[in-house]
Amino acid sequence: MTEFVAELIGTMILIIFGGGVVGGVVLKNTKAEGSGWVVITIAWGLAVTMGVYAVGSFTGAHINPAVTLGFAAIGEFPWAKVPVYILAQMIGAMIGAAIVFLNYLPHWNKTEDKGAKLAVFSTDPAVRSPFSNLLSEIIGTFVLLMGLLFIGANEFTDGLNPLIVGLLIVAIGMSLGGATGYAINPARDLGPRIAHFLLPIPGKGGSDWGYAWIPVVGPILGGVYGAVFYRAIFMQDLSIAFWILSVIMAVIIVGAVQTELKKAKIGEKPAQNKAV
Repeated sequence: MTEFVAELIGTMILIIFGGGVVGGVVLKNTKAEGSGWVVITIAWGLAVTMGVYAVGSFTGAHINPAVTLGFAAIGEFPWAKVPVYILAQMIGAMIGAAIVFLNYLPHWNKTEDKGAKLAVFSTDPAVRSPFSNLLSEIIGTFVLLMGLLFIGANEFTDGLNPLIVGLLIVAIGMSLGGATGYAINPARDLGPRIAHFLLPIPGKGGSDWGYAWIPVVGPILGGVYGAVFYRAIFMQDLSIAFWILSVIMAVIIVGAVQTELKKAKIGEKPAQNKAV
């Protein structure tokens, strides 16, 4: 199997299981309808586990452009292969989303909520606030890359690594995912979002392109920063990339905090005078 095909298949498996569980939870008249966030996070973790088991021996199973770019940024992966991996991941994600669409064919027409239909394919924030949403995706993917490097630095029983990686995804989802739905993977969000735009889904509504940049830019920044941060702190390799990204992170954090504080101040109601 070529590396291109392996990354395509691994990402396709990721979306079949991951998008599939969201479909089961949010679409009407499924057996899993309303089963909740815990079910979603566990299934996404298992989705990653199965993707890694499927193609890990061929490519290391990046199945995520943020992982590919993060590893390339610290010299753990050749830059020449980055475009091939990312293209394969995008195509695999689109194919996986199309398979999820086919699996739930009778349920699209039963579901009136356009947002629920889009949620099967891509993420959206619980509270829409671009700076904060971007920061949440950065944090989630930062933790992902740090976690992957932590796992790689330890020895496990043969064949256990994919399961540990899957548990990392579950932990990120349960701990940090509630803010934005934790894309933490540009291909996982953008590929299925394109599929949502192209597929003949009854009453689907728009694909929310105004938000689409956040689950792409956030994971890329977070993934690369997580990798260079690990090298800087654990390997004492203070690269230029580390300092540049640290400044960018500081700007985003300050912007997010100031934005939310400003909103909170505007939202405060003046105290009413009480009769004595």
